[in-house]
Amino acid sequence: MGIKEDCKLNIKLNYKNRIDGILLLKNINDNSIKCLFFDPQYRGVLDKLSFGNEGVSRGKGRSSLTQMDEKTIQKFIKEINRCLTPSGYLFLWVDKFHLVEGVNPWFKSTDLRCVDMIVWDKTKIGMGYRTRRKSEYLVVVQKLPLKAKSTWTNHAIPDVWSEKAIKNHPHSKPIDLQSELIKSVTNKDDIVVDPASGGYSVFEACKLTGRTFLGGDIEFGED
Repeated sequence: MGIKEDCKLNIKLNYKNRIDGILLLKNINDNSIKCLFFDPQYRGVLDKLSFGNEGVSRGKGRSSLTQMDEKTIQKFIKEINRCLTPSGYLFLWVDKFHLVEGVNPWFKSTDLRCVDMIVWDKTKIGMGYRTRRKSEYLVVVQKLPLKAKSTWTNHAIPDVWSEKAIKNHPHSKPIDLQSELIKSVTNKDDIVVDPASGGYSVFEACKLTGRTFLGGDIEFGED
């Protein structure tokens, strides 16, 4: 299970691998992962708002990251679809512009379906021309066949979650929320995958929940 036996790369479990995410996914066995997180780095907010502060202050960290275009994101989704077990879960982070415009085209020709969504209240005010951004969105995606009771054990997780993230990356994510989701859809020692790890919050969640982490990042990791 997990990493392919014929993998020629030095991909380690419970390690911050410095690796292209698509390459990481290509070296995972088919239908072997119950839980996978994906936080694509795209320019949704930066392009829509165009504040003109990309080189300074809070815009600097976000704009300096390598950006993913739509074709790259769809390549990730295709590999994620292959890696997930039947009825396995993808937790997909999106901003409000992708939420409004729709992410379903990303799932074309896959067995993935959107089944739920969680709003993450970050407890602080961000950018905005009209309303100020205070939240991000976690789309819950499941691979066919769709099943709820037998695949999701914690039915007390609210669809609005307030948590202040530990800021160690421009796209830091809530560790406690991710921990609860991991516990709900996996068992002890199961492998949880994050191919675009960023600040490695999923890795920290795996440590807290006794799960095995498999992930990395093209810019943030260890050789």
